[in-house]
Amino acid sequence: MIPTQRGGEASKGHDATTLRGFFRRFAASVAAAVGSAWAFLVAALAIVVWAVLGPHYHYSDTWQLIINTGTTIVTFLMVFLIQNSQNRDARAIHLKLDELIRAVNGARNKLVDLEDLSDEELDRLQHQFKRLQEREMRKTKAKKHEEHPEAEAAHT
Repeated sequence: MIPTQRGGEASKGHDATTLRGFFRRFAASVAAAVGSAWAFLVAALAIVVWAVLGPHYHYSDTWQLIINTGTTIVTFLMVFLIQNSQNRDARAIHLKLDELIRAVNGARNKLVDLEDLSDEELDRLQHQFKRLQEREMRKTKAKKHEEHPEAEAAHT
């Protein structure tokens, strides 16, 4: 959604009532919760309890199956929540960078939407930037040499 002029808050509109909107809010809430120190402590405590119960259950297959099944289910579900959060963050960052590129005089507007380029096109662009960097380094080195030729002569 496009941000409003007042306060910069995004307009929720129809998104608030859709499955997509519900999942977005749910994923953000769960990601914030499981990224907390409390969630880590709860997970660590669960493992400690499971380990302590090992001798009581004679390290049986069922005892092992409980932790394996639990961690597999949690991991499987977390993959989707984390991916959703990362996709949203990446999209927001791309939009912010696109806005900065458009706002800066002299910036190349063809750099907007780079994420849509092929790997070969990205490789070419990266090579261009590397050449620009090397050229700038040579200029800087030449300028230092012009300003302090005696320092360069002392090193040779």
